[in-house]
Amino acid sequence: MNGPTIAVCGGQFCEEPFLGHAEEAGRAIGKAGATLICGGLTGVMEAACRGAAERGGTSIGVLPGSDPGSANPWVTHAIATGIGHARNLIIVNSADAVIAIDGEYGTLSEIAFAVKLGRPIVGVGTWSLIDPGGSPAPIHTAPSGKEAVAMALKLIEK
Repeated sequence: MNGPTIAVCGGQFCEEPFLGHAEEAGRAIGKAGATLICGGLTGVMEAACRGAAERGGTSIGVLPGSDPGSANPWVTHAIATGIGHARNLIIVNSADAVIAIDGEYGTLSEIAFAVKLGRPIVGVGTWSLIDPGGSPAPIHTAPSGKEAVAMALKLIEK
């Protein structure tokens, strides 16, 4: 693969404006020649994959179940893991940066893995976290999917 790999994480069930941000992020990832990796299902994941496909980009869907056919129709490469939410570690560990858009508890786990693994994180309307010592988690914030990708690419370069 050429270029960086960027994870887009977010809820399987969400509404606008988050779906628009996810699609915009996917388009920006595709335009940048990066690879998108995500959970491969619906919601934020599907919108991001659709955006990447619009720009001729590649998307990898790391699925929780054993059926590669469960991937959304925009996934380029589906990986059926059969390991449920444990697949979130695979997504984050395979990425150079993580973009979290909106999100539920699965997204929270991906943010936690990214912090633990030292991956840069950019959030669009997602969780804000404070550790037990009172320090904020290193989540950079962006107002849109396009700006989140630009920020992620700069963070990867550092």
